[in-house]
Amino acid sequence: MKKLNRKIKGKIEDGARVKGDVVVEDGAFVKDDAYIEGPCYISKNAEVGPNCYLRKNTVLGKNVKIGNAVEIKNSIILKDTNIGHLSYVGDSVVGEACNFGAGTKIANLRHDEENVKMNVKGREVDTGKRKLGTIMGNKVKTGINTSINCGTKLSSGEITEPGEEVIDDK
Repeated sequence: MKKLNRKIKGKIEDGARVKGDVVVEDGAFVKDDAYIEGPCYISKNAEVGPNCYLRKNTVLGKNVKIGNAVEIKNSIILKDTNIGHLSYVGDSVVGEACNFGAGTKIANLRHDEENVKMNVKGREVDTGKRKLGTIMGNKVKTGINTSINCGTKLSSGEITEPGEEVIDDK
């Protein structure tokens, strides 16, 4: 991301703001009132809904759809994923072909100010990071208003219920 140079080939509506080194590939579409801070990479045919905030170090894969009023920070969103309106994704990796129900939120900071810990092969491991969201496999679907705890992993194909709180790996 540090070597990224600004290149706009897709469509950006007049009301959107794009600051810094941002790439918007051919066929990508950024709607009114989106605010994008570079470095940020928006791949071919991705769509960024109105009133979105894409913060630094965000990568959107091909055909990604970001709904209205979504905030994404320091995250990689792989191809064919849809992130429904009113959602937050921070410090995360989201797999291919995932679908977020409206209002899905990913926590990325522990309340006790300790480092985020993750379960690795049945053992709790200190990541050394104060901020870390989720690592999500492919084809995960979240119900509306799902809350995902920091440092939590969701395996490919997992489905959450509306309003579910995901505290442990699934």
